[in-house]
Amino acid sequence: MTTGTQSPPSPAPAGAARSKHITLTSHPPKSGPQPSRIEWGAPGAQARGPIIGSTTDPSVRNVIGTHSGSYMLYRALAVAAGALSPMHKPDLTNTSPPDPIGPFPQWGDPEKIVSLDPYGHMVGEVFAAELSRGLDIRPTIAVTRAHIDMPEIRAALAAGRLKIDGKIVQPDGTVRTTKVAIEPVWFLPGIAKRFGISETDLRRGLFEYTGGMFPELVTRPDMKVFLPPIGGTTVYLFGDVRGLGDPKTKIGGRVHDECNGSDVFGSDICTCRPYLAHGIEVAVETAQQGGVGFIVYNRKEGRALGEVTKFLVYNARKRQEGGDQAATYFKRTECVAGVQDMRFQELMPDVLHWLGISRIDRFASMSNMKSEAITRTGIQIVEQVEIPPDLIPADASVEMEAKKAAGYFTGGPAPDAAKLESTKGRDLDS
Repeated sequence: MTTGTQSPPSPAPAGAARSKHITLTSHPPKSGPQPSRIEWGAPGAQARGPIIGSTTDPSVRNVIGTHSGSYMLYRALAVAAGALSPMHKPDLTNTSPPDPIGPFPQWGDPEKIVSLDPYGHMVGEVFAAELSRGLDIRPTIAVTRAHIDMPEIRAALAAGRLKIDGKIVQPDGTVRTTKVAIEPVWFLPGIAKRFGISETDLRRGLFEYTGGMFPELVTRPDMKVFLPPIGGTTVYLFGDVRGLGDPKTKIGGRVHDECNGSDVFGSDICTCRPYLAHGIEVAVETAQQGGVGFIVYNRKEGRALGEVTKFLVYNARKRQEGGDQAATYFKRTECVAGVQDMRFQELMPDVLHWLGISRIDRFASMSNMKSEAITRTGIQIVEQVEIPPDLIPADASVEMEAKKAAGYFTGGPAPDAAKLESTKGRDLDS
């Protein structure tokens, strides 16, 4: 039903097509072209169908939301300001991945992947016919090659823990990597099942607690896929990625959740950058042993509570009577945010399944929530590796003491489900 119209803002850029009015509607007209159906988990890209979230032709859109994750509003602003044509379609010439990733059996299993489009980096290949017909199908994953340069890697080289091999670690100390950017693509029935709730309750919760941002969540039950306006994931791979999916390939690395203050600016109130650097060292070492190393970097700042909440908690911890204390570390977070953690690691293993991983030989993490979430989906963790004590900043001692009090993992074989149950609900690193 049409709910309103409005005149366009300013004139469009030269060559841009603008309609005279914008019609807001919750349902497409019953006559005319209908969006293609998405069969999530179907064997093969063609059987699954393309994800069409672009706005150039609303009649063929088959998802709720639009592309670019948390950047979608910047794109909308660019259009509103006249800097971007609303009819622009990206030229995907020479944008295909330099290294092949997949397909793997997990891509056709609707139980394994529910929060990303496994074919998101292959749209130019698997949907070439649809693109040639003019459909605006956009990648949700991009793969490229790069080098990273970190002082911690140079320190590992100086200490002899890593070596220059001219293949992965270069003579100048930089490290070759294949990196992947992933936008979130949520299959709503699968998301609901992961959290043990009904799809109806999930849709209503997403609609109500985002201030009604996406009416289609409650008016379009036929649309099962949602492109949420949240941060995505970056993956750094080390070694020959063609070994992914081969059970003989040794796999090692870390899943890391964003901490801008520590990861980028070196704040020493927490252990996040040391954890990240240690994970990269484990990943590079694995690659140098003939395997594939990985770093999964999730945009979940401050345990997905956000940086504003995170800084408020810092103040609350430092100003309480007796100063910052391990005993109240998690409590102060809960007082400000209402919960201790909103990262919901239930969705985190999807990217590992996308990489075709079924076993992790060395997992650099001290978080039982992460290891439990991974093993619950059928991925074996052979060894869980804790951070060396000499890498922990002095000012982060309160954090470490709090985590120890919470019963965090202390190294060796991956903990079993019975042991993990005692720490369920609290994460143990960033």
